This record gives sequence, structure tokens and C-alpha cells, in this order.
Amino acid sequence: MSASTAPDPVVTRASWTAWGLALSLYTLAVFHRSALAVAGLAAVDRFDISASQLATFTMLQLAVYAGMQIPVGLAVDRFGPRSVALTGAVVLAIGEGTFALATSYPAALAARFLVGLGDAMTFICVIRLLASWFPRRRIPLLTQFTGTTGQLGSIAAAVPMTWALGSVGWTRAYLSTAILSGVVALISFALLHDGPAGRTLRGPAFSLDAVRASLRSSWGHPGTRLAFWVHFSTPFSSGVLALLWGYPFFVKGEGRSSHEAGLLLTVMVVTVVLAGPLLGTLISRFPWHRSTMVLGIVGAMALMWGVVLAWPGQAPLGVLVLLVIVAAVGGPASVVGFDIARTSNPGSRLASATGIVNVAGFVATLVLVVVIGVVLDALTPGSGNDYTPSAFRWAMATQYVLWALGVVQILRYRVAARAVTDRDALTAGVPVAE
Repeated sequence: MSASTAPDPVVTRASWTAWGLALSLYTLAVFHRSALAVAGLAAVDRFDISASQLATFTMLQLAVYAGMQIPVGLAVDRFGPRSVALTGAVVLAIGEGTFALATSYPAALAARFLVGLGDAMTFICVIRLLASWFPRRRIPLLTQFTGTTGQLGSIAAAVPMTWALGSVGWTRAYLSTAILSGVVALISFALLHDGPAGRTLRGPAFSLDAVRASLRSSWGHPGTRLAFWVHFSTPFSSGVLALLWGYPFFVKGEGRSSHEAGLLLTVMVVTVVLAGPLLGTLISRFPWHRSTMVLGIVGAMALMWGVVLAWPGQAPLGVLVLLVIVAAVGGPASVVGFDIARTSNPGSRLASATGIVNVAGFVATLVLVVVIGVVLDALTPGSGNDYTPSAFRWAMATQYVLWALGVVQILRYRVAARAVTDRDALTAGVPVAE
């Protein structure tokens, strides 16, 4: 492994400005992604739909997100992160505005399609901007800060959105979020630059053969595959709680009040914000042991869910707090996948490799969202949103199938990745060769 001759960027005020604007765009994207979580029961009544149809909102949103990751990564490598991120912000605003005005199930589905499309254009751009504006040594910690601070969008979706839906109603609540996205997009259009070298940077034009070669090279590296399965195994437990099923699970499955359910979702997001920087510091200091940390976190999540699901009757509030804290750490753990991909691929294909990895967690979350809805409908047929605690226990237990698959693959590919990685160079922060 040889070092790149390109010098690290010098951190300036412009670096922090670029990161701040990109972080604002990402925070709003997370908000829009999560805004349905506290409105699930209201959506059932508004659109007169079943649990499976409710799950379809999130399924479609995540399917679009996952399906667009590789095309978006290629677009970022070609057109630059600024152009792609701004396009995503506009699409998000249109999608949320459409959702605010929708009164039919098909119209609401179209709106969530746009939300997923705009969301897909954001995080990869932030990762690429970090690589352009900051030294390599700072990137793992800043990536974690990005992922965790961005989760403030989930806090806004958990508590203020609950208040807004009850106070000003569905249409005004969602229209307000659409307008906010438009305002942030305008500010970013004026101030955001792709890098120190220019406001808008373009990569070389891609031919079909070049695209295939880039993707083949990225996926062919065992480090990319390890990163893929790390991202697959870690975020879906907190993802299904934050995106759709957390509020119904706590209210219907565990007998908690609306206030307690919102508080549990907020605790989960606060944990993400606090845990991310700590994990970022650890992986910066001990990059050789990144997958070991991930395996420990997955084991802790599986153990805590086992305690809750096996609890006789409804679990105490303190146990549920521990559950959401442990599950929340899976979010920062998924970001470890991006760091593994970064140290396994040259900068010329960083965005496309990141796109490949980012598909994994959202596919896992999508599958789980749908499976939970199907199990709930099967065990409480014709009951509207009156799901039983027993149905929720069986539905949530399906997580173990995904964890088993992910752990097997992590163990497999970390052996292969270590075989082609120079441990000393990795610890020293030397980038892969172009």
C-alpha cells in the first residue's frame, strides 16, 4: 500500500462553513425520513389503510433510497457533491409538500417516493465534502459527528412533530417542513462550495465501461464487502423504531402512553448524538479493530431485545430505556462501514463505494419494516391499528434472522480484508493507492 502524493487539505473557516451547510442539509433529510414515525397511527386513519399499507410508505421510501445509492454515488463523482445535494433538497421539499396535501393513499405513496429520492442524494455528498475539505486523520471523527448530529432531525420528528400534528394539523405541519427545506437549499446554493479549489467541481465523464470498471473494482475489494455487511447488520433495529414501528410498538405492544413513547424515541436519538463521537474516536485510534467493535454492538442489541421480548407481560420503562439506548448505538456503528470503505478505496471512486455500502443498511431496514407489517397483519387480521402485544413480540423477533446473516458475513469478510490490508499503514492513516 503506497501513500498518495496529494497533500491533506488545510482546515480553514471555509472548511467549517462547508461542513455546517452540508450538515444542515443532512439533518433536514433525516427529519423528512423520520417524519412519518410519530404519524403512523394518524396516517392509518387519514388514508384508511392497514399495517401492511402503512409499512409500504416506509418500504417505498427506503427502496428508492437504497436503489439510488449507486447512481447517486456515480453522479457525485461526476458532477460534484454540491450540485447533487442541492437537487436532493429541492426534491425533498416537493415530496414533503405533496405529502402535506395528499388525501389519498396513491398520492401519499408518490410523495414518499420523492422523499426517498431526495434523501438518497444527501449523505454521500456530505461524506465526499469531508474528504475535500478536511485532513484524512479528522475524517472518521467528523463522519461520526455528521451521522450523529444529523440525528437531531429525528428529534425534531419525534417531539416537535408530535406537537405540530396535534396543534396545527397534518397539512400545516408537513407544509412547514417543506418550506424549511426550500430555505436551507437557497442558503446552501449561495454559500456551499465543492472544495477549496472551486465552487463547483466536475469529475471526468463516465462511459458505461468506466462505470462498470469502477463498480467492479470497488465491490471486488474485500474491504468494501466487509463495510457492506457492517452497514447491513447495525442500523435496522433503531431504524425500524425511528422510521415507523417504534411509536406503535411502545404504545400498543408495551402499553406506554403517547408521551412515554415520544420520550423513548427522543432518548434513542440523544444516545446516537452522544455515542457517535465516542465511537469515532475509538475507530480513529484502533482502526484494525473496527469490525470487532461492531460485532460487540450487534451482540448487545440482540441480548437487549431478547430481554424485552422474553419479559413476562409488559417490560418496565427502565428496561425499555436500556433497549433504545443499546439499539441507538447501532446507528453510529453503521457509520463504521463508511470508514472501512474509505480506507479500502481510492478517492476517485469514494462516492460510488460509499453508495454501495449505504445500500446495505437501508435494504435490511426495508425488509424488516415490511416483515413486521406482514406479521402484525397476520396475527391481528381485520383489527385496524389495534395490534396486540403478542403480535409485536413475534414481529420484532424477526430481527434475529438479519443479525445472524450479517454476523456470518462480517466474520467471513473481515478475514479476507485483513489479508490484503497493511496493518501498520492503516494505523498510520496512509490512504490506499490510486
